[in-house]
Amino acid sequence: MARRQIGQEVFTFVADPISHRGALDRLSELIDWSLLDRHLADIYAAAKGEPAWPPLALFRALLLAVWYDLSDVKLAEALEDRASFRRFCGFAAHEPTPERTAFVRFRRELVGRSLDKVLFDEVTRQLKAQAITIKTGTLVDATVISSASARDEEAAWAGHKRRRAIHGFKAHVSADADTALVEELTVTHGNVNDGRAGGVVLPDDPGDVYADSAYRGTAFASAVQSKGGCPRVVQTGVWGRPGGNALRKLRAWNHQVQHVRCRIEKIFGTWKRSYGLRRMRWTGLAKAALQVRLTAIAYNLKRTAVILIPEAA
Repeated sequence: MARRQIGQEVFTFVADPISHRGALDRLSELIDWSLLDRHLADIYAAAKGEPAWPPLALFRALLLAVWYDLSDVKLAEALEDRASFRRFCGFAAHEPTPERTAFVRFRRELVGRSLDKVLFDEVTRQLKAQAITIKTGTLVDATVISSASARDEEAAWAGHKRRRAIHGFKAHVSADADTALVEELTVTHGNVNDGRAGGVVLPDDPGDVYADSAYRGTAFASAVQSKGGCPRVVQTGVWGRPGGNALRKLRAWNHQVQHVRCRIEKIFGTWKRSYGLRRMRWTGLAKAALQVRLTAIAYNLKRTAVILIPEAA
């Protein structure tokens, strides 16, 4: 199977190339991309009779689509026009770039081979080695994301007592309490209980695990303790004698937990406001999981760059 060769030309700058290094160039230096290329090497996402684009270049392009909230059409157009996009993906200045259908075929291969979790785990492993020094705590929460279509049979309705019900999927996430890097995640139907799914995303040795009141109960507490952690969950009630200080202690406990736990809401806010995850782009649970994991990879790369900049300065 023939594969295209890219990056054969060299970008030229009028001034010192170092002065032209942008945000994408710095992101490109955060991880060893060759380790990802090993997982992608067998993918041949090309129309019949055509040479295939390098899969690592297509994967990097999908990250650009997340960071800049681009459709396949807009992504193909941007790769033609923007030099920074070309450099990040490995295309030289005057080389042809993939058309939108190449991204469709590539995503199909990622889903069919279940590579989204493999790629997420590899990127996260490399970034955690740089950004997380001492593990002190873990944040756990879930967010509902609307389905691409109300006719998506793999989505489900998720109700909420304060908001209208949403037809979609639910991303269950754990993140490091100090760096806010996403460590584990899983995607389920929208009606799956938070507390029951929360144990699935716990990392090893999670430390103190902060979660809201949806994670009350023995199922989540047992999962945390089995991993060697200590559950710190928002409580909604407490037993106490009249005139005692039980209510004051409850409020103090919840305030302390919420003060730490709320950091995970910023992760979801970034995903939905900046990375286009307000709504799924494609139908089906497998494709929803791919979109969420691509978003988490893109977020972790940007977050690690923010963490490491002061050290590099």
